[in-house]
Amino acid sequence: MNRFEDRNVLLTGAGSGIGRATALRLLSEGATVFAVDRDEAGLAETGKLAGDDGRFLPHVADLAAEEGAVSASAAAVAALERVDVLVNVAGILRVTPMDSLRLDDYREIFAVNVFAPVVLCREVLPHIPDRTGVVVNVTSTAATKAHPWMTGYAASKGALLSFSISLAAELSARRIRVVPVSPGGVATPLTANRRTYAGIDTSWYARTYPLWGKPGRPEDVAGTIAFVASADGAYLNGVEVRVDGGSHS
Repeated sequence: MNRFEDRNVLLTGAGSGIGRATALRLLSEGATVFAVDRDEAGLAETGKLAGDDGRFLPHVADLAAEEGAVSASAAAVAALERVDVLVNVAGILRVTPMDSLRLDDYREIFAVNVFAPVVLCREVLPHIPDRTGVVVNVTSTAATKAHPWMTGYAASKGALLSFSISLAAELSARRIRVVPVSPGGVATPLTANRRTYAGIDTSWYARTYPLWGKPGRPEDVAGTIAFVASADGAYLNGVEVRVDGGSHS
């Protein structure tokens, strides 16, 4: 399929996991991808996997600060001129048990998971074409399903989900679609870091994977993102698309 031929994509979190899988999927379907991540080595590895045909454009930026998101947006617009699809994948995960909660953990989580996508939308939307433009925000089933010990992460994804739904209504006059995609448990470097879960009984989460009893793959989410961002998903707007193996059932 060449659903993204002549389409320009700004994608964050492209250095690993869902972001990398999405970059490779969109490239395989003909897109030019301006790929952002703070992990230079991870971006380089994604570039190697992508091949060297000039359609993978890596850009190193830390989106935790507003200026990082602004500069990344400006660089993308300078390189692409027109951004047909904005895909916000970049995110961070912290456990925030209430008995040891630090408000700074919440601030760090919201900086990347909420404020960065908001700033990217603000900066890039003037360069997204009416009627054919798409914004995909990767939220999480944590937004609407219990995630103990991860209140900060869950709250950030809930905020991004609400933002996406309201933004879809705001952009309706321009016919720009906004689709939040919510993965369930997915095996990525973000979720595989055991230090993140120090002292936490993660068996609770393992019991919520009803399909095959294990997390999904980044490629499963990438395929969904490609669908909703393409013309095949043209009637999807302002609605959460869950990719969770039935864990909400």
